[in-house]
Amino acid sequence: MNNLPQVKIGIVAVSRDCFPESLSVNRRKALVEAYTAKYGTEAIYECPVCIVESEIHMVQALEDIRANGCNALCVYLGNFGPEISETLLAKHFDGPAMFIAAAEETQNDLVGGRGDAYCGMLNASYNLKLRNVKAYIPENPVGTAAQCADMIHEFVPIARAIVGLSDLKIISFGPRPLNFLACNAPIKQLYNLGVEIEENSELDLFEAFKKHEGDERIPAKVKEMEEELGVGNKKPEVLPKLAQYELTLLDWVEAHKGYRKYVAIAGKCWPAFQTQFGFVPCYVNSRLTGMGIPVSCEVDIYGCLSEFIGTCVSEDIVTLLDINNTVPDDMYEESINKKYDYTHNETFMGFHCGNTNTKKLSSCNMKYQMIMARTLPEEVTQGTLEGDIIPGDITFYRLQSTADNKLRAYIAQGEVLPVATRSFGGIGVFAIPEMGRFYRHVLIEKNYPHHGAVAFGHFGKALYEVFKYIGVPVEDLNYNQPKGVLYPTENPFA
Repeated sequence: MNNLPQVKIGIVAVSRDCFPESLSVNRRKALVEAYTAKYGTEAIYECPVCIVESEIHMVQALEDIRANGCNALCVYLGNFGPEISETLLAKHFDGPAMFIAAAEETQNDLVGGRGDAYCGMLNASYNLKLRNVKAYIPENPVGTAAQCADMIHEFVPIARAIVGLSDLKIISFGPRPLNFLACNAPIKQLYNLGVEIEENSELDLFEAFKKHEGDERIPAKVKEMEEELGVGNKKPEVLPKLAQYELTLLDWVEAHKGYRKYVAIAGKCWPAFQTQFGFVPCYVNSRLTGMGIPVSCEVDIYGCLSEFIGTCVSEDIVTLLDINNTVPDDMYEESINKKYDYTHNETFMGFHCGNTNTKKLSSCNMKYQMIMARTLPEEVTQGTLEGDIIPGDITFYRLQSTADNKLRAYIAQGEVLPVATRSFGGIGVFAIPEMGRFYRHVLIEKNYPHHGAVAFGHFGKALYEVFKYIGVPVEDLNYNQPKGVLYPTENPFA
């Protein structure tokens, strides 16, 4: 994926000048050795110029990590630490920062070798708050070299998402379709997050598409699609148009991303798209998402933003699905009950017309969009990618701005069950613990739209930290509460 940042974390050790500097020096070396032995050197840089004890040292360290291409920062308290200099380090660094601290190594060295960083973390966090400086602090931020190495490794996907957002442009085409008010997208919060947006009309896109007629690159694109689809290529006649459309989008991205490094697209796909373009864009959307350029349907701007965050965190393909329909009683009884540890209310079907990448489908076929074909000629609805979504762990999540410009997010971990859907579109049988309660007291109660992003794996821990870091209030950062823990709106007598 070439639409994601590469994270390089500058590790800067700090020391309070009344403690032996050697504590921080030796502990930094041990941390770097532990990280390198387990994870390699690609994501870290050890700042060698100084141990930060003063504001002058802080400036020297900043200059060094910037000169060495660091876009994330790890402030490491080798001992108690200088609360002013260390927090100024995070304040003046242009990128995500984390704070961790060294645990004491042995009972045999608790005089000259005691660092008191357990205490120093309290002062550091207090000073960060005074300065309104954001920083990631792990759940257990004081640890051995090996434990701190693991903390830095867990910070990598968090930092990748935050760095990505700071250089992201969302390109949208057209207003959302009629009766899709749920996909409203107040853009103020995008700017608050550091995300740029370029809003275009469908006519702009159609003009660009027309200009790509006869593009000499179309045959090569068609061949790529044929190889990807294999026996699932049920509509070969539409591939030249889809190839033309894919080239249109890719060229638009290059011509319009401006000073931004990363791009996501919120595309229009109905109601006039099919009759004017002569196809539906689902398969092309799936292919771009596979390249690391998330594309949402129905001009869902916060949907594609959510997809981009999940791509950064997982370094993998994501998808966007409707939280769509219930699992029929007979399917539950035949294929789920007593085979998997889920009640009926913990299951549902996630669906979309055909935007899920081939790598995330058990098998796939190029088809027409059945729902649209009920009111339109079938030939203009071709271009969907249909198949059952691969079974395995998933994280269902979404970042959203409300109509009154408040950030909200939800995260729920679960799985796609290996159950045949017997339906159409890109679809899967999903199971999430306590989904029924989550559906009622988060998705409905908090007015979330019907689209949810899906990452393939359990990434709730990292996503939760990303959402906290970018400013989602904890009370609006929702998850599926375990049984026995009530939601604020849940009737205790129900």
